[in-house]
Amino acid sequence: MLSDDLARYIDLHYAVGFKFRTQRALLRIFVAFAEERGDRFITTERVLAWAVQAPSPEQCRNRLLTVRRFAVATHAEDSRHEVPPANALGRGLFRRKLPHIYSAEEIQRLMNSAASLAPAGSMRPRTYVMLFGLLAATGMRISEALALRLGDLTDDGLIVRKTKFKKSRLLPLHPTTRKELDEYLAIRRRLATPNDALFIANTGGPPSYDTAAAVFRGLARQIGIRGGRGQPGPRIHDLRHSFAVRSLEACPCDRNAVSRHILALSTYLGHAHVTDTYWYLQATPILMAQIGAAGEALHCGGVA
Repeated sequence: MLSDDLARYIDLHYAVGFKFRTQRALLRIFVAFAEERGDRFITTERVLAWAVQAPSPEQCRNRLLTVRRFAVATHAEDSRHEVPPANALGRGLFRRKLPHIYSAEEIQRLMNSAASLAPAGSMRPRTYVMLFGLLAATGMRISEALALRLGDLTDDGLIVRKTKFKKSRLLPLHPTTRKELDEYLAIRRRLATPNDALFIANTGGPPSYDTAAAVFRGLARQIGIRGGRGQPGPRIHDLRHSFAVRSLEACPCDRNAVSRHILALSTYLGHAHVTDTYWYLQATPILMAQIGAAGEALHCGGVA
């Protein structure tokens, strides 16, 4: 059965170290779709019928390519599985998603909205207020934040262990961030749960990545900074972009200071190479004004 083929395919990716979250979810939906229609093998017709149900052309192609990789693997074991053409839904060009740089007011509205989540008075609203606030204040990856444990908060800051590049790092915290985190922990530690996760949902364990992202999208729509389902808009990952940009905005407008700041920022964000940090930087009025002033100084014979 297709579900058995998928189970082996997922186990293989886990065995070699892939998290395989989004792909696993998509493939399970596709397999359920195909098996409901009596399919025992992957067919191009069924893949395309399922893929075109996605709400956008980009998501349609992503569905197609995700199932196609699964089909390539299963076809190697049994040629009765068909491998759909990669360009069956057109050729897509890679386009970087333009990050949304959040204003302080937008972040505050997002956290206020999280505080009103149901059930009122439960751990759920407190968890999401602290989670989104910590992401905005530190630029952490959402996966890193959800993997934090109670023991990861030290006198020197947060120890981030579950990182993208398998390297732990220490994040010093601003006094205001530390104060909010201590107040959250005072409530969190009173919960009678064997789970030592820093962020706890009403289930007694940490929210999943998909759940946290879905809550974020719902709150972003609620405060009016994101459109309806299937429409592009600000993402939870953009909080990381915003942290990087706002951090650079606060740096003295001096080339040596900027060089040191970028290196420190790259280390703080947990990037493997400083060039990865450049990807996070986005033009803002403040940065463009600083660049313009430096260019004018250079043009007038000064030092930029």
